[in-house]
Amino acid sequence: MPSFSNKFVTADEAVSHIPSHGQIHLSSVAAVPHILIQALCRRADAGDVCDLHFHHFHTEGPAPYSEERYQGIFFDQGFFLGPNVRANVNAGFADYLPVHLGETPGLYRKGIISLDAALVSISRPDSQGRVSLGTSVDCSVAAVESAKLVIGVVNPNVPFAYGNLIDIDKFDYLVEDDTPLVTADFAQPTPTEMLIGKNCAALVEDGDCIQMGIGALPNALAGELSGHRNLGLHTEMFADGLLKLIKAGVINGAAKKIDTGKVVASFLLGSQDVYSFIDRNPAVDMRDVAYTNNPFIIAQNPHMKAINSAVEVDLTGQICADSIGTRIFSGTGGQLEFVRGATMSEGGMSITAFASRTLKGKNKIVPELNPGAGVVTPRSDAHWIVTEYGAVDLYGKSLQERARLLISIAHPDDREMLERAAFERFGSHFAIVK
Repeated sequence: MPSFSNKFVTADEAVSHIPSHGQIHLSSVAAVPHILIQALCRRADAGDVCDLHFHHFHTEGPAPYSEERYQGIFFDQGFFLGPNVRANVNAGFADYLPVHLGETPGLYRKGIISLDAALVSISRPDSQGRVSLGTSVDCSVAAVESAKLVIGVVNPNVPFAYGNLIDIDKFDYLVEDDTPLVTADFAQPTPTEMLIGKNCAALVEDGDCIQMGIGALPNALAGELSGHRNLGLHTEMFADGLLKLIKAGVINGAAKKIDTGKVVASFLLGSQDVYSFIDRNPAVDMRDVAYTNNPFIIAQNPHMKAINSAVEVDLTGQICADSIGTRIFSGTGGQLEFVRGATMSEGGMSITAFASRTLKGKNKIVPELNPGAGVVTPRSDAHWIVTEYGAVDLYGKSLQERARLLISIAHPDDREMLERAAFERFGSHFAIVK
């Protein structure tokens, strides 16, 4: 790398240029630049910096920037929470910034968050001096464009993915690191999840374009789609379940109206097979989340099927997906963006899928949302709701009709309680048609 070798410095030297009272962006999910975070911690331990605010999506690995021990020095304000910061956010040592993920690049580009530094993991440059953000494009493109100081961690394990390439000249400092990206091996689907996957798959037809997340339930759905043909994929992220469908030719994008023949995503978490698959693969575009999550972009692919999850759903169809009562669990994410994009799509459909009960046996179809719960998808946007007991469409239905439908797919042991709650809410004329 002779033309820009003068930009290479140590991690400690690179972060020494970050001013106190600064706003910092971190690349996220599997590609967190831990070497720079560790250097910032050393600087903090030496008393050389204070009042740094961090912004990012879900991050994997240690998150010292959210910890109590760095109060007054670091303060985390993530756009989406993972397990590594959840307890600290709910204890008040860190915070959550509510925003649709597709709008996060605009926070940087419009100066609503004035970034002092962007810390991102990048691939080795190609012959034209361009680098890829690999598995974590998300809002990192906007961060690189907008930050006063841009530091790139050049890592040979970051795949060179097409979609949003960046000129190496955009970086003020470069740091070398060969730490492997974080991988994730999601649990095998349970029998309940398999039933939910089967009920969702019944709503997907050949030629549809799909969006779903990661985890055991999406993997269960992916397994049920193996007999489908000519599916497209336009999503925030994907993992190994969908990779199997891509390699089998089930997902080929042939019926997509835009990005035809391409897999489009913004960030990834999965096995090394997923990361290797996107490396220099012209059939995959890793794009700015402002593109992947734009409802007007999503809607351009006909028969878009957006499949998302929920923490709980009340009897009127209000969908909570970001919190358990007042305790923030994850974030708004891109759920409503895909819900609206799918419903605007010709022949499109929004699907919310979840188990009728939690692993601890608590019902997830509830008379009312827990106090403080966040409504991520309003009742007016709720369409298909799927559990292991079936699938119902709430769109165009009144409150009482919705209650009857939702009770019909609740856990059998919860239905009598839900019927009583509906009777108390809607009056003596409410009755379940047996």
